[in-house]
Amino acid sequence: MAVDPLLPGTSSVREDVNAGLGSRETKHLVRDQVFVALLLLLTSVGLIVLGALLIDTGLDGIPSISMDFLTSFPSAFPEKAGIESAIMGTLWLMGVVALVIIPLGIATALYLEEYADPSKWWNRVIEVNIQNLAAVPSIVYGILGLAYIVRGPLDLGRTVLAGGLTLSLVVLPVVIITAREAIRAVPPSIKEGALALGATQWQAIWRQILPSSIPGIATGVILSLSRAIGETAPLILVGAATFVAFNPTSLDSPFTALPLQIFSWISQPNEDFQALAAAAIVVLLVILILLNAVAIWLRNRYQRRW
Repeated sequence: MAVDPLLPGTSSVREDVNAGLGSRETKHLVRDQVFVALLLLLTSVGLIVLGALLIDTGLDGIPSISMDFLTSFPSAFPEKAGIESAIMGTLWLMGVVALVIIPLGIATALYLEEYADPSKWWNRVIEVNIQNLAAVPSIVYGILGLAYIVRGPLDLGRTVLAGGLTLSLVVLPVVIITAREAIRAVPPSIKEGALALGATQWQAIWRQILPSSIPGIATGVILSLSRAIGETAPLILVGAATFVAFNPTSLDSPFTALPLQIFSWISQPNEDFQALAAAAIVVLLVILILLNAVAIWLRNRYQRRW
């Protein structure tokens, strides 16, 4: 039954309804503002703590950085100790990781996006496992590397190759996920146009989809390498040395890395070694910042707007 707007009491009912809606909107607005304030507060606390740590590390470490520090081997004497073997070991590890994750990650992403049938149970199992493995703590991969790569079936020992393969397991799921997102970002019309012109599926992938997705893939690879550089737990578990006074010469050489050298020095009671650890942390942060800057430059330089 329709209500006559001219009937007595109708306007008061409408005012009550509007007042109720207004109070409800006010409550939601207050909750939103409180949530934003808490978010800003917690973020500020984290940034302040991080900034304090960076400033403290910089004040302790920057005075110890010199060319001798970068080109000297570790030593029992703080004034003679350096990080040359750690830097070279890190470069060897990153080379192995790159050689493993780039072809394997891209090939897996192409298979899952272009060839895999989502209705098949094994393809769904692969996708679920990849997503789950991306969130597994790195120490679990260290245990896996110790059991199957350093010992067990492969029995590679405590070598550069074993360390690189273990770190590859840590970051490979992330590379696959980012590569899939980059491939998925290419408009379907690009592939459809190539197929309409007579190209085969592989020709469309090789000449159209893959070149268009390279910026996103390269960004994901560089960020994955940045994560691998800072990993310590897997290398400790695979038995990497914390004191190596020589550079690796092959894939079967013993090795150390910057995170391991930092861990070794920070464990020393001597304050001079702790200052060297702070200097090594600064060097590692500079390398990470440079890698992230390269990733941002590649994304902004070559990213296409569809």
